[in-house]
Amino acid sequence: MIDGAAIASEIRSEVAARAAELREQGTTPGLAAMLVGDDPASESYVAAKARACEEAGIFAETFRLPATASREDVLGLVGQLNADTRFHGILPQLPLPSHIDEREILDAVDPAKDVDGLHPVNLGRLVRGDTGGAIPCTPNGVMEILQRTGNDPAGKHVVIVGRSTLVGRPLAILLSNKGPGANATVTICHTGTPDIGAYTRQADIVVVAAGRPNTLTADMVSPGAVVIDVGTNRIDDASRERGWRLVGDADARNVREVAAAITKVPGGVGPMTIAMLLVNTVRAAARAASQ
Repeated sequence: MIDGAAIASEIRSEVAARAAELREQGTTPGLAAMLVGDDPASESYVAAKARACEEAGIFAETFRLPATASREDVLGLVGQLNADTRFHGILPQLPLPSHIDEREILDAVDPAKDVDGLHPVNLGRLVRGDTGGAIPCTPNGVMEILQRTGNDPAGKHVVIVGRSTLVGRPLAILLSNKGPGANATVTICHTGTPDIGAYTRQADIVVVAAGRPNTLTADMVSPGAVVIDVGTNRIDDASRERGWRLVGDADARNVREVAAAITKVPGGVGPMTIAMLLVNTVRAAARAASQ
């Protein structure tokens, strides 16, 4: 079992050291989180990110708007934070209320402060092979897991199940880049793929990011493959006091009997996503300080 939380802890220590260096040079890395509405999951995520920032020596502040906030209200807050030199990163917490166009809000963030790595400018740089800016957090977390567990994807066949712009597509670009820690042959499977198992059984590394439990079963994995499970799904479990538990997209209990390694859920890719958000924030602060 790959312990993503332990790897994330290493990275957060590295981030804290870099943040301390920047503070000594007169720059305190700053992250602004935007929370629109009162979704409990979003509240929890933002609180976790704020705690992680505090531990790493990053100044963090959460800006809240009611669920009834207008498009103009949200765009106005983005503009305010773009101009606020205290913040090197801006994080609009998703999902936004249904009447707000998420893409429009993400596109309004200054690309230099886009610590999610989802602005078209930063995604375009990624396609060009430029990894010096903000890289989408979850894909970058997957890359770090592979490197830090000795599972270098170079020369390997990696099959990604899921084609989202949050995970699947940017991860495919990162893995297929020419350079250290990449150089993989990449296949993307999705809901339009007739037989996903025909592809995953050929893979040295399988990354499953479909958002559905039991998407990857044991018969779909080649013996000795490495499985990175990005999914986090809540399922009913009467044996738990709270009545539910979290599972990934893979049938972990059976897949781990076949695979050489598989990430934990929870405690796998999730903690890495927050760690890479901190990395992007400190990198943004360093770029701002050098200008």
